[in-house]
Amino acid sequence: MTADYITGFFFEAIKVTLLLSAPMLLAGLLVGLLVSIFQSVTSINEMTLTFIPKMLAVALALVFSFPWMMQTLVSFTEQMFAGMNQYIR
Repeated sequence: MTADYITGFFFEAIKVTLLLSAPMLLAGLLVGLLVSIFQSVTSINEMTLTFIPKMLAVALALVFSFPWMMQTLVSFTEQMFAGMNQYIR
């Protein structure tokens, strides 16, 4: 097991983590931005108004991107197990 292999493995793990979290984070960011613009325009300063739309957006993003997320995670896991002989040496 070389330092290049370990570095590549951690790079791939971080890349997969960012890819898997991106749909939910982007949905929450977009909905939060839209709600804050709505609050600025209407002068409604209700703090709880942001939570429900964000939770719904994140849940919908999870539901719609879940098959892709599972495929990405399964392929990463398969690649990890395929390279298991590198771990043993």
